Amino acid sequence: MTENKKSIAFFERYLTLWVALCIGAGILLGNIAEESMNALSKMEMYKVNLPIAILIWLMIYPMMLQIDFSSIRNVRKRPKGIILTVIVNWLIKPFTMAFFAWIFFDKMYSAWIDPSLAGEYIAGAIILGAAPCTAMVFVWSYLTDGDPNYTLVQVSVNDLIILVAFVPIVGLLLGITDILIPYDTLISSVVIFVVIPLVAGWFSQMWFVKTRGREWFETKLLPKFKPVSIIALLATLVLLFAFQGQNIMSNPFIILLVAIPLILQTYFIFFITWFAGKKINLPHPVCAPAAMIGASNFFELAVAVAIALFGLHSPAALVTVVGVLVEVPVMLSLVALANRWKY
Repeated sequence: MTENKKSIAFFERYLTLWVALCIGAGILLGNIAEESMNALSKMEMYKVNLPIAILIWLMIYPMMLQIDFSSIRNVRKRPKGIILTVIVNWLIKPFTMAFFAWIFFDKMYSAWIDPSLAGEYIAGAIILGAAPCTAMVFVWSYLTDGDPNYTLVQVSVNDLIILVAFVPIVGLLLGITDILIPYDTLISSVVIFVVIPLVAGWFSQMWFVKTRGREWFETKLLPKFKPVSIIALLATLVLLFAFQGQNIMSNPFIILLVAIPLILQTYFIFFITWFAGKKINLPHPVCAPAAMIGASNFFELAVAVAIALFGLHSPAALVTVVGVLVEVPVMLSLVALANRWKY
């Protein structure tokens, strides 16, 4: 009997293609409707662009809606996978990302990137590296035969840690790079894009489960929200690249320059987590998702924070958007590697 081969859903499978098409559409839109895009980019409240904020909230809320808070109490039964995930995501990954970014943007790219802008490129990478992945991890876990319940606990714990650790770590690393940190904007970004969706998701989940039942919630409602996140992401990319269109057209080579350190960081963190997991005897269904969580990023939060801190047209925002572009093909290659190394 042949084993059924698992496959990624159509929309997620071609996410890189959709992202590339949205980038092209955004750049075209930015060049043919420059005045309209400038008007949209100025629609701000407390340094947060309102159209982008609405779209990002639509991306994040469905993810928070599926967090099972009750599952977190079972962490103590099998703690090693959670401990590895926390150590990699919060004590290793942000700092190695900062190091890779510093080496490339400040040193190796000095001939192509204005030194006065290098700090913002580094800042974008730091923000990306300090935001561990959430929603897409469930896809990677499924494709690598991960334990879905344990993956949910890993993601839930990470989401809760974001509430207390994201701001201090980003603040620390941006301080090291001599970037002026507007803590009020940083904190308000976490409140707007993490705390509020998390609380809204929790209350919504309780209400739906109470009124319609757990089975209806998980089998009927949650699947309807999956396309919402991806469509909102793609719409956000169109706007971001419409706002960035002039900068990219004047220097298209920058996309490749930004992608290189992000890709290297992704593989580096995957290998660290994978081999550490094997060393402490984690079973494959726990080790594989742990490595995927470490390698990938919560790019929705990263995009929102980079825009809030540095603006829509900033190099920092561009770095987080390029992170979206490269993540899917890189993560699919790591899925193939994890399956080949299955133990």
